[in-house]
Amino acid sequence: MAKDYQKEDVNIKPAFQERYAALTDWEAFLSCSLRFLRRSIRVNTLKMSVHELVARLEPEWKLTPIPWCPEGFWIEHRKGERRDIGNIPEHSLGYFYIQEAASMIPPLVMDPRPGETVLDMCAAPGSKATQIGMYLKNEGTLVANDYTGIRMQSLGINLQRCGLTNSVATLMEGRWFKGHQFDRILVDAPCSGTGTIRKSLKTLRIWNPNMVRRISGQQRQLLESAYQNLKPGGVIVYSTCTLEPEEDEGIISWLLHKHEDIHTEKIDRGRLPGLKTSKVVTSFGGVDFHPGVKDCIRIWPQDNDTEGFFICRLVKEKRETKKEQEETKDALPQKKPDLPDKGF
Repeated sequence: MAKDYQKEDVNIKPAFQERYAALTDWEAFLSCSLRFLRRSIRVNTLKMSVHELVARLEPEWKLTPIPWCPEGFWIEHRKGERRDIGNIPEHSLGYFYIQEAASMIPPLVMDPRPGETVLDMCAAPGSKATQIGMYLKNEGTLVANDYTGIRMQSLGINLQRCGLTNSVATLMEGRWFKGHQFDRILVDAPCSGTGTIRKSLKTLRIWNPNMVRRISGQQRQLLESAYQNLKPGGVIVYSTCTLEPEEDEGIISWLLHKHEDIHTEKIDRGRLPGLKTSKVVTSFGGVDFHPGVKDCIRIWPQDNDTEGFFICRLVKEKRETKKEQEETKDALPQKKPDLPDKGF
């Protein structure tokens, strides 16, 4: 069994503690962030049903359903002798994907439909891309993009291992997409990762406010690119594994103030049973955010004993083209002209 981190082993910057104590219950956040992260998997229904995989694994592994994801399970060895779930044949064959439980939420919020054209702008190593492809049922097109060759290696392997036949892997910076019209776009943006401390204490060591401001600039570029390449009526899901307001609600507020034809959409909580969330941040650093941020979801590690996550669903309004306006006008009943009274 992995050993939890101890407070005395962790060097926490005073500025970090001051900021997070103002945002949440500091002791609960720190305690959860230093605990061992539960291992979890998502069944790949392109290759095997949930029932079939559970039947194969249950003799040796204990599976606990993740309530908000029908294909997700927390997993542990029944005898406590193994944690190397990635070394068993079912993983190599692509029957399941090792994926953190909160990470399964953005594709569920996106709700892609078979036949659509979807972009995962920051796709490597492929957890959400393969989940999106699973929901597309290999119908339509999935563009899985990332920006460095080394990250493309894992992305390409996972797309193939999971049996996605409708996917295209592309190598470019997300901000350079131009002239496309996607039905749905996922921007799982690079971030400061403060929701993933329990995975790596390095996050605490490298954190600083200047880094947060620099990353938020990159996030704005990515989200603007997504807006420009989304067809009217289309959906953007913006997500991060950070809990920094400047990278979360602040980015959404910036986009909503910049473009009048896009709005946040309240996430259907009926699709995420059992998920506990916290209040969104409506102002930070003396700045009041756009009222639309109230529809976002903010998840602290202590809410569900997972990583921390932020998710927002955005919809681009569908406006009639000039041709459609003319067709609508022609279809309207014409007013009869007034005729002179002939005295009948």
